[in-house]
Amino acid sequence: QVQLVESGGGLVQAGGSLRLSCAASGITFSFNYMGWYRQAPGKERERVAGMRFGDSGSEYADSVKGRFTISRDVAKNTVYLQMNSLRPEDTAVYYCYANYLSGGLRIYWGQGTQVTVSS
Repeated sequence: QVQLVESGGGLVQAGGSLRLSCAASGITFSFNYMGWYRQAPGKERERVAGMRFGDSGSEYADSVKGRFTISRDVAKNTVYLQMNSLRPEDTAVYYCYANYLSGGLRIYWGQGTQVTVSS
């Protein structure tokens, strides 16, 4: 069974940094796309960063450009989100996601990791 497990969340002061990790297990294939969403209490879930595996292209929400960087380690089947210059508005539960196109689009979600930025 495919599983995505996030780690690296925690409490950090404004201006600080965190690195989130998402490790995939139970797969016998390569995903087409992996990335990160976040959801704050009372707000809609939003995409913050993603990476296309075909050409290694990345994309970011305007609110995090220049501060967040997505990367991957192919050998470890893991993607990362380096978050710098964190702001209180970055506080949210961060979710790893992945998709795989094979006879239809399959979507996978992690359980989420809490990031809290204090002011």
